Amino acid sequence: MSKSRLHKLSELGQSVWIDFLSRQMLHSGKLARMMDEDAVVGVTSNPTIFQKAISEGDAYDEQLRECLEELSDPKEIFIHLSRQDVIEACDLLRKVWDEGNGEDGYVSWEVDPNLANDTAATIAEARRLHQLADRPNLHVKIPATEAGLPAIEEMIAAGKNINVTLIFSLDRYVAVTEAYIRGLERLVENGGDPARVASVASFFVSRVDTEVDKRLDKLGGHDELKGKLAVANAKLAYQRYKEIFAGERWEALASKGATRQRCLWASTSTKNPDYRDVMYVEQLIGPETVDTMPEETIEAFQDHGEVAPTLEQGLDEAKHVFEQTAEAGVDYDDVVRVLEEEGVKKFADSFKELLDGVESKRGELVSA
Repeated sequence: MSKSRLHKLSELGQSVWIDFLSRQMLHSGKLARMMDEDAVVGVTSNPTIFQKAISEGDAYDEQLRECLEELSDPKEIFIHLSRQDVIEACDLLRKVWDEGNGEDGYVSWEVDPNLANDTAATIAEARRLHQLADRPNLHVKIPATEAGLPAIEEMIAAGKNINVTLIFSLDRYVAVTEAYIRGLERLVENGGDPARVASVASFFVSRVDTEVDKRLDKLGGHDELKGKLAVANAKLAYQRYKEIFAGERWEALASKGATRQRCLWASTSTKNPDYRDVMYVEQLIGPETVDTMPEETIEAFQDHGEVAPTLEQGLDEAKHVFEQTAEAGVDYDDVVRVLEEEGVKKFADSFKELLDGVESKRGELVSA
C-alpha cells in the first residue's frame, strides 16, 4: 500500500497532531483509525470541541447524571467529564509515547484561560490537572502571557510536561524557551531527571495573517504582502529554535537527557478562502517540529497536500517580508500584542460558552 501524504510528512521529521478530542471519536475508534491512516501521534484538546460534544450528543449524559449528585459548579463538572476523555486518549497514545521514548504520544489539557494573567492560579491549576490525569504523556497547556512565563518555568522545574500555547511574537518565543531552559536547570539542580520532561512551544500561525491583512487593507495597496507574514514569522522562529537549543548552556542539559522544546504550528487552517487551504502546512514542513491540525485540514492535506522540506527555504525572503511589512506601515509589535490579548479573550469566551453548555445540559437532565 502506498504511503499517505501525512505519513510522508512525518518521515521528514514533523509530527502530526490533531486539535480536537471528544468521547465519540474515542469510543467509535476514530482516533485509533487516524493514528493508523493519518500518522496522528498527538492530541491537543479544545474547549469549543468539548462544548459541541457535550451539548449536542448524549455521550456524556450518563456520566453527567452520576456527577450531579456531588458536583454543581459547571467548571468542576467539565473537568470531571473531560478528565475521562483525556485519560482514555493518553492511554490510547501511550504506545506511541513508549516506542518513541517520550517524543510524541501526548494529549494536551488546558488550564482555565481566565487564569492567563494570574501566575499563582495558573501554577495551582496546572499542578491539579497533572494530578487528576496522572499520566506521563499528558501536556498541560499554559498560555505564553507575561504571567504565564514564570508558571511555565515552575512547572518544568517540578518535572511536569507543558504545552506553551498562544505564542505570536518572536521575542515572546525567546522568553518561552528561556523559561523552559531555566526550569530544566532548576530541575537538574534539585536532582530531577530532565529526560522525563517534554514541552512544545505552540505558535498560532494563520491568525498573524488575518490581523496583518486587515491592517494592509486599511492602509490600501500592498496586496503582494498579504498572506506572507505568518509563514515568515514561523520560519524565523525555527531559526531561533536552532540557535537556542545548541551551544554550551544547552549541551550541559542535553548531556543529562534533556530534550529540545519543539516548535508546534497551531492555527494551521486557512482563514482566508482566497488562500490555498493547506498553505500553512505545506510551507512549514521541517524536522523536530509538530503540526496540530483540525480535521478538515488533515483531510485536505491527505487529498492534495504537497510534501517537501520547506521550513528552511526562503529565509532571506522571510526577513524581507518583515522589512516590507514595516515599511508599509504595519507595526509588528502591536500586531502580536493585539493577537495575544484577543487570543486570551477568545479562549476565555470559548471556555464560558463551554461552561454555559454544561450548565444547560445539566438543566436538561435534572428536569427530564
